[in-house]
Amino acid sequence: MRQDILKRFLTNTDETGRFLMKSRITGIVYFVEPIYNGKTPEWGDVDPATKKITGNYGSKYTGAVTKKESLITAENGFENIGYFKGSPFGAIDLRDKEHQKRLGLI
Repeated sequence: MRQDILKRFLTNTDETGRFLMKSRITGIVYFVEPIYNGKTPEWGDVDPATKKITGNYGSKYTGAVTKKESLITAENGFENIGYFKGSPFGAIDLRDKEHQKRLGLI
């Protein structure tokens, strides 16, 4: 893993939603990056007179990145890239169990 990519990956994690998960059994580090389609839900303050939402707070911190902003690419040195809907933890668990079988740990 290139150090510049690792540093970028772990910068502004509140805004990007990126995080690392390390297996206690295999020692493999999984990089997780939530991806969204670029459209955040509209939310803010309701103006009592017009009943319309004011403020654009929803676009400040999305907790995810678009596919275009993704750092998890083959060009950046990542292998075995997968995309999952919902929580990534089940997919990580399955991948880790496959590694455990290959290593003869289970």
